[in-house]
Amino acid sequence: MERRQFIGSIAAVTGSRFLFAGSLISGRRLAAAARAQVGVTHTYDPSWTPLRYPGGDVDRSKGVCADVVIRAGRDGLGLDLQKLVHEDMVTHFDTYPARRVWGERAPDTSIDHRRVLNLQTYFERCGCQIWRATRVVAGHKFPPPLAPGDILTWLLDARLPHIGIVVSEGPEKAADTYVVHNIGGGAEKWILADLSQHRAVGHYRWPKP
Repeated sequence: MERRQFIGSIAAVTGSRFLFAGSLISGRRLAAAARAQVGVTHTYDPSWTPLRYPGGDVDRSKGVCADVVIRAGRDGLGLDLQKLVHEDMVTHFDTYPARRVWGERAPDTSIDHRRVLNLQTYFERCGCQIWRATRVVAGHKFPPPLAPGDILTWLLDARLPHIGIVVSEGPEKAADTYVVHNIGGGAEKWILADLSQHRAVGHYRWPKP
């Protein structure tokens, strides 16, 4: 192998290691920020609430499942999904389900980022999708591996979009993998296997390394 090729190969491997390490660190920060919400957010409240922009939030004692992800992004990584989703929707509005599902005619900074279907679209568009179900898959059967900070989506009772964050991973066993989400009782830490009766939809790793 020529010296230039050898150096290029070493640089590529080293760069890959840095990307992996960066992704691992980001994931751990997201996971820690999600766990910190347990005991703080006590209720589920889907009411439309006018929010400041950017950095808007409802009182942290309440929220929806998407708020777990939004708050983890802000607290753990300093990234504002309210701003990121809005900026993408401004230029790619028809790519999002806002018009088709909710009848919106323009982006709404108070609610768009708090809707699971919009977050799924954003994560897909920014290259963060790892897996997406193409058939009915039980809610604990996400293909491994799952890592701390990974974002998972479901259909509850095969119809209601839901989202949560992996906070600890097991060795390919749903019984050893935990997620933090808000399914109705505030931010809670659940074993992934407890979501088995629902449908797995998507697996995302954000931000993209």
